[in-house]
Amino acid sequence: MTADQWTRRVREQLGLGRLLPLGGVHGGAWLAESAARGELLRAAAHLAGVRVGALRVGPLEGAATREPAVPPPASALRPGPLRLTAEFAAAGTQPLPASGAQLRAVLEAAAGERLGLDLARIDLRATGLLDVDAEAAAPRSEDAAAQEDAAAQGAGNATVRGAESTAVRGAEDSPGSRGSLDAAGPGGASAEEERVRQAAARVPGVARLTGVLGGLGRPVHLETVESGTAALPRRHARVELAVARGHQALEVALAVRRAVGAALPDEPVVAVVVTAVDGEPAGK
Repeated sequence: MTADQWTRRVREQLGLGRLLPLGGVHGGAWLAESAARGELLRAAAHLAGVRVGALRVGPLEGAATREPAVPPPASALRPGPLRLTAEFAAAGTQPLPASGAQLRAVLEAAAGERLGLDLARIDLRATGLLDVDAEAAAPRSEDAAAQEDAAAQGAGNATVRGAESTAVRGAEDSPGSRGSLDAAGPGGASAEEERVRQAAARVPGVARLTGVLGGLGRPVHLETVESGTAALPRRHARVELAVARGHQALEVALAVRRAVGAALPDEPVVAVVVTAVDGEPAGK
C-alpha cells in the first residue's frame, strides 16, 4: 500500500471523506467532503416532503483534472469538475421528477453560495415514498438534518470531532504555542506557527483552527517544498480550520491564504483545508 493510499484510508475511517478542491487551480484550498455533506443536507432540510439519504461529492468520472498551483495535502483531489450523487425519498404530493428538480436546485445553490463548490453534475436517485403525514411532509430544521447525518455516519464523525478538539487543546497547551522558541521545531518554528495561527484566527469567518490531517494534531504546518524546477525551494504553510456558518468556505479560505502569506516575512505558499463548518466565530 502506498503512502497516499494509506492516508486516504485513514481519512475515510476518520470520517473526513475526500478533500475537495476549492477555487480551481489557483485556489490553494480544499474542503473536507464531510463538511460539504453536512451543509448540503442542512440546505435540503428546508424542502417539504423530501428526505435526503446518502450524499457524496467527488470527481466527475472521465473529466480532465489539473495540477494545483499550490502543493496539496496528501491524497487531496486535483482541481477539476465535481459530481454530486444523492439518494432521496419524497412524499407523493407531487411527481417524483418535480421533487428531484427542487432538490437539485437547492443543492446546486447551497454548493455555490455556502461552500464555493462548482458542481459540474448532480445525479439524484429516488429510493422511495415518504408516508404522507404532517411530520414526514413538513420541512425540518437544519440542526435536525445535521443530527441525522451525524447519527448515520456513526462513530467516524465523532472521532473527527474528538480529534479536532484534542488537536486544538494540544496546540494551545504546547510549550511553543505562545511564541516560545524552545518548542516543536528547529529555528524557532513553533513561534512562526503561532504567528500563522493568530493571523488565521483573526480572519472573519474562521470559527476555530482544527488539526486533523496526518495525525499530527497541529492546525499549522510549515515545511520547505522543492519546486522541481531551477527555482529555489519555497516554504509552504498549510492551515486547517473550521468555517463559521453563514460565511462561504471558499471566501474564508482565500482570506486566510492572504493573511497567512502576509504574516511571515518570506511570504510562503499557503494552502488551506476546511475540515468543518460549524458555530459562530469566537471573538468576532
